[in-house]
Amino acid sequence: MDTKITILIIEDDEILADEIRQFLEKWGYRAVAARNFEDILSEFFACNPKLVLMDVNLPCYDGFFWCSKIRGQSNVPILFISSRDDDRDKIMAIAQGGDDYVEKPFQLELLRAKTEAILRRTYQYRVREQLYLREDLSFDPNTCTLAADGAELDLTKSEQKIMAKLLEQKSRVVTREELMLKLWSTDEFVSDGTLTTLISRLRNKLKAFCGDELIKTKKGQGYYIA
Repeated sequence: MDTKITILIIEDDEILADEIRQFLEKWGYRAVAARNFEDILSEFFACNPKLVLMDVNLPCYDGFFWCSKIRGQSNVPILFISSRDDDRDKIMAIAQGGDDYVEKPFQLELLRAKTEAILRRTYQYRVREQLYLREDLSFDPNTCTLAADGAELDLTKSEQKIMAKLLEQKSRVVTREELMLKLWSTDEFVSDGTLTTLISRLRNKLKAFCGDELIKTKKGQGYYIA
């Protein structure tokens, strides 16, 4: 059974909508970007979201209109996202039933923080902080555990630190020096050769667990997880 929280993104800028969608999916949400701006209610009922991200400036009708329409059918929380920073718009957003408001341009981490705050407040549960590497593979940064199909992979303390550092900077190359500094925080001296051995062992362990080494090499620079 799919237990992911569904978030509907109502944003007509396709590039921004896709960026938000990918970011939310990385954190374990099921994110759906609306496409039919003439009938947002159909989009809403089709995906049955737990949260709506609503732009103000939309084709056909604005976000305030669709917020009021959704409010006539549901109490699902609505977070407005808009480039309009006029206080009157913020008042209108709340008056129409919105739960919060974030101004463009915004950091995606701010959007995540507001999203999790609304979900906690509305549904009274702790949001699981999981990074999804694939549909069936996730990493919990709190416990430093890797899970796939209900099974968990046992990682050594050093392996946990390597995975946490690489996923903290997901898709960005992490230098060998950065990894060694991270490992030194365990009070264990790690030489250049030791790091090479650790990476090799971790790759083999990951491949045996999920069929993929996951850790890629950028020659002359370092390592990354795509």
